[in-house]
Amino acid sequence: MTDDADRAGWAVLVAASAGALLCFLNLSALNVALPAVARSLHASPAQASWILLSYMLVSTVCILSFGRLADLWGRRRLFLSGLSLFIVACAACAFAPTAELMLAARVCQAVGAAGVMANSSALVGDAFGRRRMGLALGILAMVAALAQVVGPLAGGFVVSWWGWRVLFMLNVPLGLCVLAWSWKVLPASAAPGAGAERFDIAGAVLSFAGIGGVTYALSMAGTHGWTSTPVSAFMLAGLCAVALFAKLQLRSASPLVDPSLFADPARRTAYAGILLLSMTQAAPLVLVALYLQACAGLEPSQAGLRVAPVAFGMLMAAPVAGMLIRRFSPESVCVCGMLLAGCALAALAALLRPEIGAAQLSACLWVLGLGIGSFVTPNNASILQNVQPRRRGIANGVRSTLQNTGIMVGTALALSVALARLAPGSQRMVLGSAGAGLSDPDVAVFTRGASTALALLALLCLAGSAMIVNSRRQAVRLQSQE
Repeated sequence: MTDDADRAGWAVLVAASAGALLCFLNLSALNVALPAVARSLHASPAQASWILLSYMLVSTVCILSFGRLADLWGRRRLFLSGLSLFIVACAACAFAPTAELMLAARVCQAVGAAGVMANSSALVGDAFGRRRMGLALGILAMVAALAQVVGPLAGGFVVSWWGWRVLFMLNVPLGLCVLAWSWKVLPASAAPGAGAERFDIAGAVLSFAGIGGVTYALSMAGTHGWTSTPVSAFMLAGLCAVALFAKLQLRSASPLVDPSLFADPARRTAYAGILLLSMTQAAPLVLVALYLQACAGLEPSQAGLRVAPVAFGMLMAAPVAGMLIRRFSPESVCVCGMLLAGCALAALAALLRPEIGAAQLSACLWVLGLGIGSFVTPNNASILQNVQPRRRGIANGVRSTLQNTGIMVGTALALSVALARLAPGSQRMVLGSAGAGLSDPDVAVFTRGASTALALLALLCLAGSAMIVNSRRQAVRLQSQE
């Protein structure tokens, strides 16, 4: 890259990182602010849950289509439009007088955030050459980890001193600054996939129905049970829509998701890897936070601080992993990251008990963060490095969709395993953070269940490592035969 191109690339990275930071901060900060929001708006428990869950659900549903729209319509245009909608929705959240209007504003906020997140990695991939793409993507991943650390802390501070409405209102001036910078530095180039190709409306509708049905079923599984009628119905409908979507993509002349994206074995393995690792990314944090409240008697804010070492580990590892792939293959770094995460989860499963020491817990979670951070950056590079620019948006959209879906699947499965042997009343105590009422036998049962869930997550990491190693060996064998 020339000096001018280098400076332009870093300017794009700042814009993409700042936009992603705003979106991730909003999600993590609301975890702390939700009780205050629910009390102020007199929200029912169901409304309060959906004020939080709607953001992840709607953004997951939209990201795939927005990734394709970015290829056809232009990344700059979609990024700026998404960021603008996000800012307006933040203002609407700040002034929402009722829980219903707050939920509607959160849905709009999620749509805007999807426009930003579907473009961030693709914009960075376009701006940097192959040599520096790994480092740039590592910095972008570091920003996401930073949001996990800063969000709950900043959210708690702002809500305690000024109230939850200020938390949303702060996003408006910050968002306007990011919007002005992005307007200035993002290249106004033609859409890389524009021309004869068209947007696959039928595919988009089926993807909305499929992803929406599956993720909605997963969001209900923890409270309704996996075999309940609503969960089974939405899961079946979602899977049928996904099957129809896959069939349509193979026949369409201008598909939403180009099947050739999965022709490259390395990218196919990277997609499978991000799905597996994402299942182990958020689930341990949810389990540990609930466990510390239910069995160790910690307050939610204290439990949140205890799981912060994961984000610190990601913050340290992500940019380093981006530099390492200049010397080692992305697959090698990914395997090391997955093995680190698996070892951390196995250790946590063995050590978990109500009186677990803060140092032991912090060490396990920090190593888990190192593993996740070491995996995400080279995985993103494997997906984006060799893809055509006109397919980079949808390639990243598939990755983001798999990542969000993996997070929801892993969390739902881990909670199901951890709570399986608890009585319904005890389950409500755990999920309602009323752990002081748990009896000693219930604490022992929950400890065994949580340890089993963590051990299963560790096995997923080992399976992912074996899959990547096997894929790499097959690729080397094919190269030697040519």
